[in-house]
Amino acid sequence: MLDSLLLYIESFNVDRSIAVPVATLLAVLVAMLLIAIVELVTKKILLRSIDHFVAKTASNLDDLLVRYGVFNWIAHLVPPLLAYRMAGTVLQFYPAAVPQVTDGLVIYFAVVVILLLLAVLDVVYEFYSGHPIGMKLPIKSIVQVIKTVVVSIGVVIVISRLLGQSPVVFISGIGAFTAVLLLIFKDSILGLVAGVQLSTNDLVRIGDWITMPKYGADGEVIDISLVTVSVQNFDKTIVVLPAYTLISEGFKNWRGMQESDGRRIKRSFNIDMQSIRFLDGELMKKIEAVQLLKPYLQERFQEITSHNRAVGADEDSPVNGRRLTNLGTFRAYLQAYVHSQSRINTDMMIMIRYLQPDAFGLPCEIYCFTRTKEWAEYEGVQADIFDHIFAVLPWFDLKAYQLQGAAVPPPAVTA
Repeated sequence: MLDSLLLYIESFNVDRSIAVPVATLLAVLVAMLLIAIVELVTKKILLRSIDHFVAKTASNLDDLLVRYGVFNWIAHLVPPLLAYRMAGTVLQFYPAAVPQVTDGLVIYFAVVVILLLLAVLDVVYEFYSGHPIGMKLPIKSIVQVIKTVVVSIGVVIVISRLLGQSPVVFISGIGAFTAVLLLIFKDSILGLVAGVQLSTNDLVRIGDWITMPKYGADGEVIDISLVTVSVQNFDKTIVVLPAYTLISEGFKNWRGMQESDGRRIKRSFNIDMQSIRFLDGELMKKIEAVQLLKPYLQERFQEITSHNRAVGADEDSPVNGRRLTNLGTFRAYLQAYVHSQSRINTDMMIMIRYLQPDAFGLPCEIYCFTRTKEWAEYEGVQADIFDHIFAVLPWFDLKAYQLQGAAVPPPAVTA
C-alpha cells in the first residue's frame, strides 16, 4: 500500500528523497485518522450502549464496573493495539524508528493494562466488602497484595522497555541493591509479610474483637490494610497497629467466643474459712426449706445414712462417719441455682469449684457460659449471679472474706 502511494507521488516528478517522507507522513496521518475513528466508535457507541444496558440491569456488579471505568480502560487498549499492528507498514521506509515506536506503544499498553487491573481489583473489593465472603476474608489486604504485585510487574516491564533490556536482565540487576532496599523499606516489608500472613491464615477479620493491652487496643477491627490494622475501642478511640506487631507480639482474638454458643463466666469469690462447719439441726431445718436443694438433700441423706450404718459410725460425734457441711451444701445450691437460670447455656459446661486456699480465705469459682455474647448483657447476667451469691451466703451461715482494718481511701477531691 505504501509502495503504491510512493509511486503515485513520484508520478508528479517529485524527487524520491522528498517523496519518501511525504508518503510516510500521509500514511501516519491516515493511520491516526483510522485509529481516531475506531476510538470514537468504541467510546461513543459501544460504551454508551454498555452504560444504557447496565442502567437497566438489577445486578450491582456491572454498575461497579461502569463506576470504576473498567470498560473505559478496555476501550483505551484498542488504539495501541491498532498502532502496534500498523507500525511496521507505516514506517517501512524508516525501519530504525519501528522499535522505538513499538516500545512506546508497549509502555502505553502496559500502563493501561495496569490501570485496568487496578480498576478491576477495586471492583472486586467494593463488591465483596458487603458480601458474606468479605466478612470472613480480609479482602482489602488480599486486593492490596495483588495490586502491589501488578504494579511491580508493570514497573519492571516499563523500565526494561525504556532501558532496552529484557525484564529478566533488569530483575537480575536489582539483586545487587537488595540489601539496601531491605534496610530502607524494612518496616514496609515487615508489614507486607505480616499482612500476607494475617490474610492467608485468617488470623483476623474486620469485625473481630481483639485485645493488645501494650498498645491500648481493646475493641473491634474496623480496617485491615496491607501494613496496618485499625481497632476502634469501646470509648470510640481508634488505635492503628502495624500489622507486623500482631504477628511478632501476639494478640487475643475473641472471634472464637463470638462464634461459640456462649460467653464464659469465670470468676471467684473468697469464703471466710472460719465460717465453715457441719450442719446442725437448726441450720438443717432452715436449709431444707430451699426448693432447689430438696432433690440433693434427699439423695445425700440416703447415701450418708447408708454409709454410716455400713461402717457403724458413732453419730454422737459429728467427726465420725460422713456429715453434710454448710460449704458443701452451699456449693450444691450454687450448682442448682446456675442450672436454673434461663440466661445460662446449660448445654455447655457448668462447674462450681474450690481453688487453692490462701491467707484471704477459700476461693470458690463459678464457671459457666451465658447465652448472650453481648458485653453489657453478659455483665448483667454475671452481676445478677454474684448479687444473689453474696445475699444468700448468710442463709448457709457462711461469710465472704473481707480484709479487716484496711486503710480507707481518702475522699475524691473535686475542683
